[in-house]
Amino acid sequence: MTIPFFPPDLFEQDRQTFKDLLYEVGTDPEQRFILGRRTAALEAELRLTTGAGHVIACSSGTGGLNLAVQALGIGPGDEVIVPAFCCQPVASSVANLGATPVFADVDPHTMVIDPDDVERLISERTRAIMPAHVFSIMADMPRLTKIARGHGVKVIEDAAVAEGAVLDGVPSGRWGDLGVFSFFQVKAFGTAGEGGVVLTDDPGLAERVRMLRNHGQDGVHRFVHHHIGQNSRFDEILAAFQLHRHAGFEDRLERRARIADYYTERFAPLAERGLLAPPAGRDGRCYYVYSLLARRRGDLRAWLTEQEIGTHVYYPVPLPGQPAFARYAPEGREWPGARYASDHNLAIPIWPHLTDAQVEYVADSICEFYA
Repeated sequence: MTIPFFPPDLFEQDRQTFKDLLYEVGTDPEQRFILGRRTAALEAELRLTTGAGHVIACSSGTGGLNLAVQALGIGPGDEVIVPAFCCQPVASSVANLGATPVFADVDPHTMVIDPDDVERLISERTRAIMPAHVFSIMADMPRLTKIARGHGVKVIEDAAVAEGAVLDGVPSGRWGDLGVFSFFQVKAFGTAGEGGVVLTDDPGLAERVRMLRNHGQDGVHRFVHHHIGQNSRFDEILAAFQLHRHAGFEDRLERRARIADYYTERFAPLAERGLLAPPAGRDGRCYYVYSLLARRRGDLRAWLTEQEIGTHVYYPVPLPGQPAFARYAPEGREWPGARYASDHNLAIPIWPHLTDAQVEYVADSICEFYA
């Protein structure tokens, strides 16, 4: 039984639909291939399902973070607090505008940003905090938004991996002043390429993001540039494809959640043997990736490879240890939670069309290793 970590057939059931949509958009007399009526329809659909006041489609999750930071007017002399263990756009979206990413440590179990460290790092230069939901867990948004309000700073919620997750009754992407989803292929609501959205309830920020994604134009007067923007426009073919796939998103997410529930139950007895599963439950959980913390990660990964089960290690070097961000890492500062997460995380398959037999085989193989 071969079970890849990234399956090659994520969109196999949608193959013909994709071809049909490609032909439909390509032969549409309107000949509009970006930011057309299909993009507008997808934005409307996501406003409905998330309750956000405004949803702005863009080229990628990274593009969404870039737009969010720029929309807040953040630049040289400003600081944004970001997690030390995360995908690099949380830092590059800040640094690319001349501002300073300030790295906060993460909780060594949940692997999300530590609110206590965030509060310690706030200074008079702090303009925003950028919590990121990671793998299976949403960040502690109630606490983080309270901290931000108390200090008068903005919140950019990196919900790239967490579309569909809900914490305390509030959907991911809705906690911050701005939120961002990603449509990268393997995300829970991934597409056949790149894409993302920015969510906000602030009409002024929404208007600014819309203009920034299209070279600073307002969408009415072409070649009139109100801001120095960027090209972060969304593709009409992918908009049509996402509209098609959105109808099944809830079922796919539920399947991922059930697999996660099963894994967590099976792995709970292994905590004393050096394998820590994500915390049980569904509140504040996302199911993009199911990542374990394994003391003997190398041995476990080798064992699973022998069993023909694919695995993945994320972010083996924390962001402050990356050459690109060395100048933002104060000498002598340490991030033990991030270092632990980098050294011990191991993600296992959780894609929604895994069969029950495959899920049981993955769990049995891991339990056998620790037996």
